[in-house]
Amino acid sequence: MTVPQPEETESGYHRGLGTRQAQMIAIGGTIGTGLFLGAGTGISQAGPSLILWYAVAGAILFMVVRALGELLMYRPATGSFADYAREFLGPFWGYATAWTYWIMWVTTGMAEITAAGTFVRYWAPGFEQWKTALISLVVLTVANLITVKIFGELEFWFAMIKVTAILGMILIGVGVLTLGFSDAGDTASVTRLWADGGVAPNGVWDSLMTLQIVLFAYQGVELVGVTAGETKDPHKNVPRAINTLPVRFALFYLGALIVILSVVSWTEFRPGTSPFVAAFVKIGIPAAAGIVNFVVLTSALSSCNAGGLYATSRMLRAAALNGDGPRSLARLTARGVPRTALIVSALVMAVGVGVNAIDQEHAFTYITSVSTGGAIVVWSIILVTHLRYRRAVSEGRVAGSPYRMPGAPYTNWLALGCFAFITVLIGWDDDTRIALYVMAVWAVGLTVGYAFRRRRTGGGDGSSGTPDGSAAPAVGAASRDGG
Repeated sequence: MTVPQPEETESGYHRGLGTRQAQMIAIGGTIGTGLFLGAGTGISQAGPSLILWYAVAGAILFMVVRALGELLMYRPATGSFADYAREFLGPFWGYATAWTYWIMWVTTGMAEITAAGTFVRYWAPGFEQWKTALISLVVLTVANLITVKIFGELEFWFAMIKVTAILGMILIGVGVLTLGFSDAGDTASVTRLWADGGVAPNGVWDSLMTLQIVLFAYQGVELVGVTAGETKDPHKNVPRAINTLPVRFALFYLGALIVILSVVSWTEFRPGTSPFVAAFVKIGIPAAAGIVNFVVLTSALSSCNAGGLYATSRMLRAAALNGDGPRSLARLTARGVPRTALIVSALVMAVGVGVNAIDQEHAFTYITSVSTGGAIVVWSIILVTHLRYRRAVSEGRVAGSPYRMPGAPYTNWLALGCFAFITVLIGWDDDTRIALYVMAVWAVGLTVGYAFRRRRTGGGDGSSGTPDGSAAPAVGAASRDGG
């Protein structure tokens, strides 16, 4: 009997992600500790106005993903936005996008395994935090090394747990608000959204300063562009995943926050405390804190799994295929997994295990602000690349995409303006300003690295001569190793 072989893409990957997995990866990538944990800090600073900023940020990020979706339907590719930047902006921007996205998710992965260590200590206070971080990293790395299907299945269930928890919170909260069946029943009311000091009780400026936290919560919406090359029937499944984003944003972010802030006054939230835990405790559900702590733990592991390991390894391989990194990073196992790139990402992420023991109090804020700075750069490059793509279409140099971004180019410029404003806010705050210093050093490093790369390749762009850099025989055959 003939054993069916996995469908391969032009880059050697296997299309091992089905519709339900692609949908859940899109959901899981955008629901992480930024919502489950970081929202506590945002609420304590912005009060109910945080809901508005989640709506604004959701609209901005939907513009980014729609722009990316148009590019994906023009030519689906794994590691796509680096490929598109290379094609429409030039070799340096492809190089810069790949490595910036990689370091963005590596630092996010550090934050997530640090958070996992914190959550486990809820049940085992004496268990050292760095041990949980190390164990989590090793287990997720092994799962990713086996096959993309295992990764997809693991991420599917991680996302399912998060979705179930949020829907449960919303349904229980609605029950409390309408029927009053809880310890919070006498005081729970939607009037809490404006009664306890107003919508922005600490002032508009303090409220605006939470936009960095909000953007971090949305980090991962672009994962649809990383998974496109390994998704079955991407021309159908990718637009479907993107089109459902507004509904997911409205339900999982806005819906959850409206219910939570109607049940519990914003004055009861503190930085570093999950608003979900606080809400369940206020309602009076037995073992609520433990249940939600488990959900938040899986949320951290999910983000590390999808972005920290999966996305970084694919982006590293895309860089290698285009000559922006060592060729050894382009190797695939027989199961279509970029093993070397994955191991390199995991080893660098392990630095977070060490950082975990140095400055536990401020590490999460520092790391997330740096990660958000990198995300703003990548999202901005996607928008500018889309502008250049539209120009190329109008000039007849490339084919048009059947899936178009609405309102372009005006929506592109609107989103870019918002990112510029949020960058100013990041630089204004003492705790997050470090992100601008790190990004400045990173820009210098990218420039030096690219100059070295051009010298090594004799001044060429190092690509294989095709838009996705995959035409060289080594990509499909010689670049495979025996795993």
